[in-house]
Amino acid sequence: MNYSSAEIWLIIALMAVGTFLIRFSFLGLIGNRDMPAFVLRLLRYTPVAVLPGMVAPLVLWPTATQGQTDPVRLIAALVTVLVGVWTRSALWAICGGAATFYIAIAIVAAL
Repeated sequence: MNYSSAEIWLIIALMAVGTFLIRFSFLGLIGNRDMPAFVLRLLRYTPVAVLPGMVAPLVLWPTATQGQTDPVRLIAALVTVLVGVWTRSALWAICGGAATFYIAIAIVAAL
């Protein structure tokens, strides 16, 4: 479909308002109230649930390889998970995965 510039800006504005209302409903309306312990416990798992959903498509079907699964990205993701489990540190996991990714890319490029 071809959208006009006005339609695109209308869509962007509506999405901005919708995003604001979703966030305000949680942060603005109940942000200054104490939440039950079970809600706080469940909220701790939000990043753990969201991050894999964001990262998995980039690992399994990367745009850089036209959607083909890439062993370099799979190995880097595996190392990231292993370092994260071993050190219990997100920072070390990210550094380990990034280092593995760039080293593996260099090895593959040299072959």
